[in-house]
Amino acid sequence: MNLPFESALNGRRVLVTGHTGFKGGWLSIWLNSIGASVSGISLKPSTYPNMFTAAQVEAVTDHHILDISRQQDLSELIARIDPQVVFHMAAQPLVRRSYAEPIETFRTNALGTAHVLDACRKAGAVEAIVSVTTDKVYRNYERETPYSETNELGGRDPYSASKVAAEYISASYRESFFSGADGIALATARGGNVIGGGDWSEDRLVPDIARAIASNEKLEIRNPASVRPWQHVLALCHGYLQLADALLNRDTEYQSAWNFGPSLNDTISVQGVLDKFAEAWELPEITTPAYQESSKYESRLLMLDCNKAREKLGWKPAWDLNTAILRTATWYNCHMACSEDTPMITLDQISEYRSALAAQFH
Repeated sequence: MNLPFESALNGRRVLVTGHTGFKGGWLSIWLNSIGASVSGISLKPSTYPNMFTAAQVEAVTDHHILDISRQQDLSELIARIDPQVVFHMAAQPLVRRSYAEPIETFRTNALGTAHVLDACRKAGAVEAIVSVTTDKVYRNYERETPYSETNELGGRDPYSASKVAAEYISASYRESFFSGADGIALATARGGNVIGGGDWSEDRLVPDIARAIASNEKLEIRNPASVRPWQHVLALCHGYLQLADALLNRDTEYQSAWNFGPSLNDTISVQGVLDKFAEAWELPEITTPAYQESSKYESRLLMLDCNKAREKLGWKPAWDLNTAILRTATWYNCHMACSEDTPMITLDQISEYRSALAAQFH
């Protein structure tokens, strides 16, 4: 039985851009499991292994490989898919890569967002869009006060700046083209750091742990004191789904920016996460390279104020950080033991998360 916020998506045509990625794969499987008709537009997976292949995401989606920078092709494809709800997640998602590939990052994250929104504007059936950005859109003063949706935006690195641009592009389309009772309901979603099975991205903590364990090599940790808002990927997917449900009600109150992150108790350092992982996973030897001053900025302290989502959407993660870490370790252990069981463990964890949510509703 579907949860209250899932019912509106049952039977609807839903498009996920970036469905070959880590978060997009989890969201696509969840959507399919609740009866949505899911289409995906994305580049090919950027790593091997990857969530898309391991969890057999193609089996549950109408799968299309296309670069969202190809405006005409994208517009024609979205017109053919004719979606009613769109989750725009396609992106270049890595801060350090953005320094090596700044033009590609801006082309995908900023101009690509404009292409997706314009194609949705021209398509006939789109009712709601969740445009996914990041918690790194805030001008970060490295302070201990959490950032709320009304705080100043500003990105020092190309990745963050490209996502700030995506925020402004989304706001512009909402005010210029989507306003009015019959317009498309559009909101942006700013999520904190996520963990969970199926992430093999470069320069991320959990994938680095999984790779070190699989290869029996040392685990190098660059910034153990950096503090982030950690949550399971399903908590973020849950936020996107709940926001989409609210947008489908066409209430303008929800057509804005939303933070999705954990409680402040789960906003801890990289070292704190490692300590918790050590309780669920036998970690390899850890090395920390000597600190070197770099001109390449990376934030060291970032916390989110998510009271808006909690109070207005009723959103609350079903798993705390300890549970999220345990489920993440379980997923990777299952995948390493028998890769054929990966689709099953993925669906099982979605079911477990939804059961925990159901307990909140009763």
